[in-house]
Amino acid sequence: MKSAITVLKEQFKHFNLIRRISLYELRNNNNANYLGLAWEIISPVIQIAIYWLVFGYLISGGEGRTIPNPTPGEPDLQFFPWLVSGLIIWMFFQPAATQGAKSIYSRLRLLSKMNFPMSVIPNITIFSKFYPHLILVVLTIILMQFTGYPISVYMLQLPYFMVATFAFTYAFVLLMTTLTTLIRDIQLLLQATLRMVLYLTPILWVSHKLPDPLIIVMKLNPLYYLVEGYRASLMGQNGWYFITSWEYTIYFWVVTAIIFMIGAALHIRFRRHFIDFL
Repeated sequence: MKSAITVLKEQFKHFNLIRRISLYELRNNNNANYLGLAWEIISPVIQIAIYWLVFGYLISGGEGRTIPNPTPGEPDLQFFPWLVSGLIIWMFFQPAATQGAKSIYSRLRLLSKMNFPMSVIPNITIFSKFYPHLILVVLTIILMQFTGYPISVYMLQLPYFMVATFAFTYAFVLLMTTLTTLIRDIQLLLQATLRMVLYLTPILWVSHKLPDPLIIVMKLNPLYYLVEGYRASLMGQNGWYFITSWEYTIYFWVVTAIIFMIGAALHIRFRRHFIDFL
């Protein structure tokens, strides 16, 4: 608990530093491109279009343009907005996790000359990915207005789920960045695992068609909660999801807190020796 409090204090104390460096990294990573920062939006839009084509048309034979609504008596959901509202989370989490996991050991020589705690480094990477995510969320809200899902009162819960997504991502990345600094093979294992996690999360397929025991197993993945929360907010599906699924809300935050406390404890214990692992 003491390590977790220490890490949290470091994030708040160096928030302005995190914000400035993350913006610099975002611009610097796109300086060599003619379209610059626009690629932060163009790239995920292309990926969304590919998933829409493959899962909405090719695999389903053109019959996947709508999916059954889990709420009895409600009209079927349109596949494209349903896909986008879940996929935008993955477009943030996947690069934040893979790049954040190597954010410390890739900067060790530089960090030895810096005068700020290493725990802010993963947050810099996450913030640099969160800015494009905010733009994608705004574009998705605009898209919903033209696909039959106008702004509703349920969108008030969207900021909560965005904060929850950021909190879980930081907890996960803090743990992974410590492990990958100690054992480089973890980075390769993480990349391979995340490819599988995409298909174990209800982003590309409908979870309510599965048997109840399998759904319960799938819900062990915290991303399940976040994806369903985004859809509830953007599409008005499942109502006030964090309230109606209050047991799952408690489970999500307990898992996030456990991951964060383990990650913070390992980080505080080993960060003085990170330079020895070069």
